[in-house]
Amino acid sequence: MSNEKLPLDKSNDYTSDMAQARRTFVTEKTGVSFHHIDKFSFEPPTAKGNIENFAGVAQVPIGFAGPLNVIGEHAQGDFYVPMATTEGTLVASYNRGMKLCREAGGITTTVMDDAMQRAPLFVFENARYSRTFGKWVDTHFAHLKTKAEETTSIGKLLDIEQYTVGKLHWLRFNYSTGDAAGQNMVTKATHRACHWILEQNIEGLEHFTMAANMDTDKKHSHLNTLQTRGKRVVAEITIPKELLERIMHVSSEALFKQRQYSNAGSMLSNAISNGSHFANGITAVFIATGQDVANVAESSAGIVYVELKSNGDYYFSLTIPSLIVATYGGGTGLPTQRECLEMMDCYGAGKVNKLAEIVAATVLCGELSLGAAIVANEWVSSHEQYGRNR
Repeated sequence: MSNEKLPLDKSNDYTSDMAQARRTFVTEKTGVSFHHIDKFSFEPPTAKGNIENFAGVAQVPIGFAGPLNVIGEHAQGDFYVPMATTEGTLVASYNRGMKLCREAGGITTTVMDDAMQRAPLFVFENARYSRTFGKWVDTHFAHLKTKAEETTSIGKLLDIEQYTVGKLHWLRFNYSTGDAAGQNMVTKATHRACHWILEQNIEGLEHFTMAANMDTDKKHSHLNTLQTRGKRVVAEITIPKELLERIMHVSSEALFKQRQYSNAGSMLSNAISNGSHFANGITAVFIATGQDVANVAESSAGIVYVELKSNGDYYFSLTIPSLIVATYGGGTGLPTQRECLEMMDCYGAGKVNKLAEIVAATVLCGELSLGAAIVANEWVSSHEQYGRNR
């Protein structure tokens, strides 16, 4: 096994020369020449803070869907949505759903809640020490809030949930994080607060760790469904039955019946979502706009609720309880991703709830389109037409 390391310049690693050196090194080791990943339009220093061992780019096709008509509190009007994907039919399907919803008068969106967490663990000698600690935390919340917020000008500590098992005691710190996704922000803030706790010589404390899976970072949990992680967003619409028949070639009664089948299948499989494919639209928008794509693990879990109205119209809603998005920081400032955010007027301060509403509305369009395609027996034929690349 070779011990040769990739080329690295500790003083100035984000240069065209260093990127070329790494490509050359890997070519020598693997025999594969690179003719595409070395083609990009920004200067390598731009990627500092977003990637290590920078060698090039992955080019993912971007398609535009829209216009998407949103009646939100933050997103209002028509938007063209950038979707980065390699799955044929995906953009066409979302575009079809957007047409339906546009003709139905638009999608109403509401951000219900906003919270980002870090959940350190305190281990005690026994459960009674743990119980006493819980009361101590309640009493000292104001001081913990002050200590945590010393590290950030944006993050605000909202509350601290407490969960116990035996002598184990988790504190789940909940923050608002402005226009950033906020994982790093809340980690730093919680670290400061917890080390102030440790300085108080808490009686019976045996061990402390900054993380033990209770914040459920980069993975879904039922706790997130109940309590929110990121933005909790609802998108909803009532569609006249005539539109469903004309555009989607289905009746509202057939769609409603299919929803009951899907609910039963979700229950039987113990799925984390009763939706069809939240992850498709969320992932495509995340890649295009520079979001942390691993957060799709949490963001793609959601709940669909429908009603068949007495006049035959179809009410359709979805709730995304853990939509983690940002319009500032992370990958949002990279040139391509910034352009995609700017085309929706979603780059920078004060825009994160607007982006959350657009994402939720986009997901709704995809759910309606795929559901109708299954009912109308157009699912396979549409993939054969648009999705063949063999």
